[in-house]
Formats: sequence, structure tokens, C-alpha cells
Amino acid sequence: MNHFKLIIVFLFLWIGYASSAQSARVKGVILDSGNHPVADVNVTAGDKTAKSDTKGRFDIFVPSNKKVVLIFTHISLKMMTLSVNLKPYETFVFNPVMNNSEEQMGEVFVSSKNKKRVQGITVIDPATIKKIPGTNAGIENVLKTLPGVNSNNELSTQYAVRGGNYDENLVYVNEIEVYRPFLIRSGQQEGLSFTNTDLVQNVDFSAGGFQAKFGDKLSSVLDITYRKPTEFGASLEASFLGGSFSVDAVSKNKKWSAVTGVRYRNNSLLVNSQDTQTNYTPTFADLQTNINYDISQKWQLSFLGNISQNKYLYRPLTRETKFGTIDQPMALAVFYEGQEKDQYDTYFGAIKTTYKSSSSLTFKLIGSLFHTIEQEHFDILAQYRLGNVDEDGNRNPDDVDFTRGIGTQLNHARNDLDALIANIELKGFKEWKHNNQVEFGLKYTRESIRDRIVEWEVIDSAGFSLNPPILDLPKNNQPYEPYTGPLLPYQNIRATNFNDISRYSVYAQWNNKSDLGSSQVWYTIGARFQSWQVSGADVEGKNQAVFSPRAQFALKPDWEMDMIFRVSGGLYHQPPFYRELRDSNGEVDPNVKAQQSIHFVISNDYNFKMWNRPFKWVTEVYYKSLSDVNTYSIDNVRIRYVADNNAKAFAQGLDFRLNGEFVPGTESWISFGYLKTEENYGSKGYIARPTDQRLKFAMLFQDYMPNIPSIKLYLNLVYNTGLPGGSPSYSDPYLYQNRLNDYRRADVGFAKVFIDQNNIAKAGWLKAFKELSLGVEIFNIFNNQNAITNTWVRDAYSKNQYAIPNYMTSRVFNIKLNARL
Repeated sequence: MNHFKLIIVFLFLWIGYASSAQSARVKGVILDSGNHPVADVNVTAGDKTAKSDTKGRFDIFVPSNKKVVLIFTHISLKMMTLSVNLKPYETFVFNPVMNNSEEQMGEVFVSSKNKKRVQGITVIDPATIKKIPGTNAGIENVLKTLPGVNSNNELSTQYAVRGGNYDENLVYVNEIEVYRPFLIRSGQQEGLSFTNTDLVQNVDFSAGGFQAKFGDKLSSVLDITYRKPTEFGASLEASFLGGSFSVDAVSKNKKWSAVTGVRYRNNSLLVNSQDTQTNYTPTFADLQTNINYDISQKWQLSFLGNISQNKYLYRPLTRETKFGTIDQPMALAVFYEGQEKDQYDTYFGAIKTTYKSSSSLTFKLIGSLFHTIEQEHFDILAQYRLGNVDEDGNRNPDDVDFTRGIGTQLNHARNDLDALIANIELKGFKEWKHNNQVEFGLKYTRESIRDRIVEWEVIDSAGFSLNPPILDLPKNNQPYEPYTGPLLPYQNIRATNFNDISRYSVYAQWNNKSDLGSSQVWYTIGARFQSWQVSGADVEGKNQAVFSPRAQFALKPDWEMDMIFRVSGGLYHQPPFYRELRDSNGEVDPNVKAQQSIHFVISNDYNFKMWNRPFKWVTEVYYKSLSDVNTYSIDNVRIRYVADNNAKAFAQGLDFRLNGEFVPGTESWISFGYLKTEENYGSKGYIARPTDQRLKFAMLFQDYMPNIPSIKLYLNLVYNTGLPGGSPSYSDPYLYQNRLNDYRRADVGFAKVFIDQNNIAKAGWLKAFKELSLGVEIFNIFNNQNAITNTWVRDAYSKNQYAIPNYMTSRVFNIKLNARL
């Protein structure tokens, strides 16, 4: 423990070194009153000069730590001036609109890169997201390389943050909360994430201690903004895993604009690399659009829509898995009959209107509707043979010198769900003098769930049916004694639930920036209130309410070093969603309480220069104290809750992240995280939670060949210690806990860039492209065997059960083409 404290003290006191260069940077895009890019605008700042290109882009370096006046001049537009006071190495993005009627003057005093840095929000570049290789390439693929974000399933887009589970993360697109399907139980069924990377403009992520405006969840916030295009464009991506196509459209008067994307995905390439041989016919496709209309300078209207259809047809044939030790190698051979036929159809639509009443007062009205129709139907018969491999080293499962067990397992499900979720929300933003801001909102949500669960499993070992593990039945000592008790399925769940949930939520927060001596400070104080009630055909819950105060404090000392210290936290609640109301038997308890967590986060954010290039070092220490905890088990990605609020828990940890230009002109980062999370159910004592990921290391690295800069390299490397997920989902964790092996994975991509902003074709057919590249990706380049769960096989004679690891994907090659017009 003393060593742990010394590490924390050392890292908070570590300040690196400061470069002698004391410049800052201003860049952006210059538009005219019709939102057209303006070329040949002269930008001057003292003796520094720059000129905008044909796309209106400009970039200029200015002195730091003093007031600098930038002058924008053009032959046919009025002059514009801007006053800034920037810190060393700071980049300020400014997108001015020049007109021909009057001169414009402005003054901006920026004390940090942007306000998101002060709020502890991680900003991810969309261009980086599209380049980084991964079996599920996209935003979630990059999130998993951040400290405190964990996932041991490359086929899934779901992630756990600082000891939470997959249901504890908020996801917003254009300030609208989005949802994922309910019935997903394995990563290979998921298909597409809601977020279409081709349409994204901004990606912000907070791993804890977030502000009151961000909603009622326990772990994290992913806040995504789709772009509003200013000119026509199109992009295409194609690979062995599927493809996508997107279009940017703008009307002639610039009042209408839209981004629309179509995606298709096929996971056959990945599933075929697993131990189980299958006939696999998936169809994952969606259509998504974001339409904007500028009614006037004060009033804007937008529509976000998504239609997604995921069909999953899975026919397993055979499985051969090798496991055991060098001294006792073993093998499992399984022969299958039957199929799984799943379908998830989701429809999402949202309308958002923004009214800017004055320069300091803005209102937003948002309405959304989410409808999902899901089915999970399967009948799969598995006949297995478990044996010792012969001693000559031949590990073919067909060549065994002793058979330990044979048996049969039959799984059946007819699960159907229909959910409709409607939201309407009013938000406001008011700004006063002296850097005071107030944000507020009121939201109503109606959730209607229609759910039928019929699911059972029968296990036969050496001709003897196995009884359920959790019922008090007569002892079965077959084959030595005849069994006269009832024959029951090993697992059996049957339930029909028709439930409605009404929710009201309100939030308000105050933001302020001021001076503390010669230092700068930022305050954010806010609170949320939510009430809800669960009703249904056979249940009527009581009305419940929670109050969640939250606060953030940030200090930027008047030092030569660009460093910010932050303290944030508060009381966080997670009122139960439908999944949390449903227990492991499928029954709904309408009076499940909201889980409660007290967050406390201390962090340090340090911008510096190394090798005369920008870098950032972020350190965060956090502690969460949880009460009214709803314990759960995880099987692959399926979560089953106990639904009784009969536990308390804690999560504590330490996160580090170093990012910057390790290679000039490219951003890379290294992450390290330590986490310990435990729970105490029914006062039995503390044990590890299912998401107790003790250590995490990740690297995202971009490089290029010095002599051939058009040849790019992208590396995505993750190492996680094993999760306590190796025991059967029905077992008592206080009697038996088993951890999976460590998760180790590296994905690498190589790309030849034919066209980009640094290499523009001036003639020929390539002239039509703004970007064009062709690449090769290698997933799991070191061919590590990572297990997500265990299959438990029982020997009826010895009464032993063997944990057979269910391995994830092995090494896979992919070819990908990217193009943008």
C-alpha cells in the first residue's frame, strides 16, 4: 500500500520539462454569410501572416501569454479582427464568418485548449477512429484503448467503465439518448453499433464524475455530434467484413443540409476463425440520416433517423477444442444439430429544434421515438466426447487414449420482445456577465415493454439426465443407484411481462470561471431529480424518486507549465431500466430501487512539448462507494440481474494516459489502468464483481515510412488481466469463483494512401477523389487464444466438471478500401 501511495504522489508531482518555444496556434475555416468557403483571406498577427486556401482553411502561429490581434482581410469582404490571449502550445480553433456589410470585432481569452479539457472530457478525433484497425472498427474500438475502459470481447461493441457493466453507460447522438438491443447474448450477434462513424464530427467521452446535464447512469458518458456539411461530398468503405457508403448534401441556399449513411456487415470471416465450424448467414444493415434546416439565423431544425435490421442465422456443425496441461492434454469434440435464428429490427427517429432567443439565451426542444422488435429462437442439440489425448503428442480430438465423458446437451429458446420508448425534453442555456452560465432541462420518458421468455436446457451425461443445480431434489447417484425423483430441465425459465415505465427528470447546473489570485478556476455545481413508476398487467409499483447533486472544480495555476488540476464527484443514481427489473427467472419486480454511487475523482492534466511536439499526460484517481446494488452475472455479453438491491460495493483505481505526436503529424497514446471492484451481497463479505479487471494496458499507435510517407501503419494493442467470469452463470459466487485467462490482443493495419490533403491529384481519374487508400489488416496478429466464457462438461462417473474455454477469434486477414469524393 505504501508503494501505491508513493506512485500516486510521484505522478502528481511529476512535471516533465518545458520547451523554450512559447508559441500558440490559431486555425480554422473561413466562411462567408452564405456558408461558402472563402479563399485568399489574408490573416496577420504582428509579423506573422497566413492565407486561406481554396477550402477556406487557415493556420497561423502566434505568440503566447499576451494579447494578440488577428486581422482578417479580403478584397471583397469587410475586415474582421479577433483578439486572443493563448497559453504556450495551445491550439485555438476559430471558424469566422465574414460578410460585406460591416466590420466585425471580437475578443477571446482562452485559458485552455477548450472547455472540455477543464471538464475532464476526452476528445477523440473522428479521423483517428476511421483509421484504427479492429474487428468492430468504430468509436467503441478506440474507446477500449482508453484507461478505465475494458472489454474482453472483440466481437462486441459493448464496454465496461471503472467497474461498471454494459448497462451503466450513457450514449448520446446530437444530445439524444440512444439505445441498444435487449436480447443480445453474444458478441457475434451484435452486428452494427448505433453510431455511424462516417457521419461523425465530434466525439467526447467522460469516464466518471460527469456533470448533472449528462443523465442518470453510474459509469460513463459518450457524447457524439454528427456533422453539418457545408458542401457536397461522399465516402465509401469496403472490406471482407462489409462496407459503408455516406453522402453529404447541401442545398443551393445553404439552408438545408444532410448527411446520410448506409452500412452492411458480415461477421462470417471472424466467426469462421473460431473452434466451432458453422454455416453462418448473417445480415447486419442499417440506414441513418441527419437532416438540418436553418429556418432563420435564430431558429434551426434537425431530424435524426435510423432503421436497422439485423438477421442472425447460425447453424453450428462441429467443434474441436484443445485444453488442459502439458502433462495432461485433453480435447473436446462436439457434433451439433439444429440452428439459431435471431432477428433484431430497430427504428429510431428524433426531431430537435434550437431557438436562440438572444446572444445569451438558447432553448432546445427534443422529441424521440425508439422501437425495437426482437426475436431469439433456437434449438441446438450438442453431442460431446471428452477425452485424454494420446501421449505421443497427437492433439487430434479423434485420437484419444481414454474417454472421460460423453453426453448430450439440448438448448431451446423462444424469446420475443417488443419495446417502444418515447422521450420529450426541453433544454435551456443562459449566459450572464462575469462568465456565469446556467443550464437546465426537463424530460419525460415513457417505456412500454412486451416480453415473452421461454428458455430451457436439458443435459444428459453418459445416458443419465442431470438435475437442476439449484433445486432441493433427491440425491442422484446414478449409475450406482436407481433414481426415482422427477426428471426436470437443467435450467428452465418461463415468463411473460407486459410493463410500462413513466419517468420524469429535471436538471440544473451553474458554470462559472473566475480568478483565484493569479490562477484561474472553474466551478460547476448542479443536480438532477428523477421520479419513476413501473406498472403492468399483473404488477403495480410504487412511485420512486432520487436526487443527485454533482460538482466539479478545476484549477489552472499561473505557472509556465500548462497544467490543470480537477476535483469532481457527487451522488449518482441509476433508476432501473427494464433489464434491471427482471430477475434471473425472468420475473419483474416493479419496486427495484435505483442503484446509488458516490463518485470522487481527482485528476491532473498536463500539456507539454517533447521533441518539439505537443504531448499530454493525464492522471486520474477515483473511488466509488455503491449502495442498493443490483448484483448480476455476465455470460458472454448477456447480463442477468438478481433484482433485489441487496448488496453494497466499491470501485477504486488509478488511470494514466500519455498521448501526443510520437511520430510527427500523427496522434498516438499509451494507457494504463488499475482497478479493484468488490461487492458484499447479503452481508456475506466482499468478493470480486464480474467486472473486476485489475490491470489494463493499451496502445494506439500511428506511423508511416520516412522515405515513403504514403505507407501508413496503425496498431491497436490491448492487454487486460482475467475477469472472474469462468464459473457457470448459475453458480453461487461465494462458493465458487474462477477467473479467465488474461486477454491479449493486437490488431495491425497497413495502408497505401494514394490521395489525401497532402497528395492531391491534378489530372486523370484520381482528380475526383479527396482521399483514396487501400490497406491490409491483420486481426489478432500474434494469434492469442482468448476465452470469453467456459463450457462446463460433466463426467457422470467421477462427478467431475471440466471447464472448456470458449475461445474468441484467431488470426484473421482483411483487405479494406477507403475513398472520399
